[in-house]
Amino acid sequence: MAVAVKICGLVRPQDVDAAVAAGATYAGFVFYPRSPRAVAPAAAAALAARVPPGVAKVALTVDADDAALSAILDAFPADILQLHGAETPARVAEVRARFGLPVMKAVGVATASDLPALDAAMRSSDLLLVDAKPHPGADLPGGNGVPFDWRLVAGRRWPVPWLLAGGLTPANVAAAIRLTGAPGVDVSSGVERAPGVKDADLIAAFAAAAGALPRLLYDADAPG
Repeated sequence: MAVAVKICGLVRPQDVDAAVAAGATYAGFVFYPRSPRAVAPAAAAALAARVPPGVAKVALTVDADDAALSAILDAFPADILQLHGAETPARVAEVRARFGLPVMKAVGVATASDLPALDAAMRSSDLLLVDAKPHPGADLPGGNGVPFDWRLVAGRRWPVPWLLAGGLTPANVAAAIRLTGAPGVDVSSGVERAPGVKDADLIAAFAAAAGALPRLLYDADAPG
């Protein structure tokens, strides 16, 4: 079975093109001001124009209120909302109902005690992102480049699609997929030269290691 690949934290046109060419299933854009990968809605909309049909545009937010979500979605044509904060299942359901978009809920995992939160999240979300739980005091809720113990989720099955995240790189993603059986993987810092600066070769290597099929490069500026 093909593994879905999400390239997150896209801020440059060439990085969007590289993600698409590598066969990404999801293109992630961060709307969290404290992130080095944050992008304004208008700028993200211009980047989204480079994303062809068949690649889902994901808007990542962190504990955003309705006004903030509305401002993002008024400018950015999101296909999926990713909630990467402390949003409760009730809040996830509220966002789904209010905005009419599929919701991907991120849940941080460090120990077995974190697993019940995954079960709770799946009851209100359309997709799960199983991420490494940030250390206490960390500035960011994700994108920290640190893996968790993948054995905690090895062989688990949930009734919604899910992606594995946290410290994945071209060197370890194949092993992570083999161990966990993850049907999808998410990467940001693992394919960067610097925070927010993606490397096209690393993106291609990551997608290839995950088993993605490369696409013909989409030229958003081509006529017709």
